Amino acid sequence: MPALYVMIPAALLIVAIAVYIFFWAVDSGQYDDLDGPAHSILFDDQDPNHTAAVDEASGQPTNPAKPQDKAPPHA
Repeated sequence: MPALYVMIPAALLIVAIAVYIFFWAVDSGQYDDLDGPAHSILFDDQDPNHTAAVDEASGQPTNPAKPQDKAPPHA
């Protein structure tokens, strides 16, 4: 029985810390964009449209380069 006098406040303290960390993460923007960084690894860094996944996740239309604007692959 005396162990409960220690364990219950310790459990409440741990829960309070977890709730504080969760609200800190939400307020600091940790959960704002979950899809953009995951999709951005699929695009080449040299590609000027490498933010296409971020734009697509946010609902903005993407502007793909026209085929005649690109240089041939062997050039």
